[in-house]
Amino acid sequence: MFSLEIIRNPKPLQPLKAAILDFDGTISLIREGWQQVMIPLFIEVLAETPNGKLETTTELEHAVREFVDLLTGKQTIYQCIRLAEEVAKRNGIPQEPLVYKHEYHRRLLQRIHHRLEALKNGNNPTEHLVPGSYHLLQTLRQHGLVVYLASGTDEVFVKEEADLLRVTDYFNGGVYGAQDDHKTFSKAMVIQRIISENNLQGQELIGFGDGYVEIENVHNIGGFAVGVATNESERSGIDDWKRKRLIEAGADLIIPDYSDMEQLESQIFA
Repeated sequence: MFSLEIIRNPKPLQPLKAAILDFDGTISLIREGWQQVMIPLFIEVLAETPNGKLETTTELEHAVREFVDLLTGKQTIYQCIRLAEEVAKRNGIPQEPLVYKHEYHRRLLQRIHHRLEALKNGNNPTEHLVPGSYHLLQTLRQHGLVVYLASGTDEVFVKEEADLLRVTDYFNGGVYGAQDDHKTFSKAMVIQRIISENNLQGQELIGFGDGYVEIENVHNIGGFAVGVATNESERSGIDDWKRKRLIEAGADLIIPDYSDMEQLESQIFA
């Protein structure tokens, strides 16, 4: 059952002109379960360090989960940079963060290969979307908003997966993702570009995301932040851990998905 929860502001303070959306967990469920790839890989790396061998698997898992969760929403490379720091802290010799990132992507693509192949073969993409995603995107465009997608996943993958899910055309503002040179991209940079290109005030921007970073970015510039606390594995209901993190980040509303767009639309559009 849909349940919209008002946390701070019940409605945007000004009429909205632009929207920014995260991708994985906010629109796409293709990469559902990515943590079950990243966390074991990082534990494996730390367990091979001199001091890591003295820690239990439970201790290593706690350490890894803490920084992976903290950095969720940022580019993947930031989690890999932190992994390299944790390796050095345990008297290991870290590899370049890009090495860790590429190995993570290799393992993740093995996990989601069947989903990508099914979509390439023409299967209905609905089961790989957060419920109501098409209706949300249609509604934003019908209200005249310029709609942007900004993801911490590499841009080449984001564009491919957005095409497979048949959502690319809704993003008339563009599709943006992570670059190997991580200093050239961030969600905060995309938000500043949106404000500059459209001559907006922060209050005229709405953001949708399931990660701490994008909600905090939108909140910090005075935009209206909608936390999407989707239970990705069930495609229904609220993920309590996500809800707590999104509230901490500054979400104005918490929703499980977009399955009741009539209620959500009345909440965000006067």
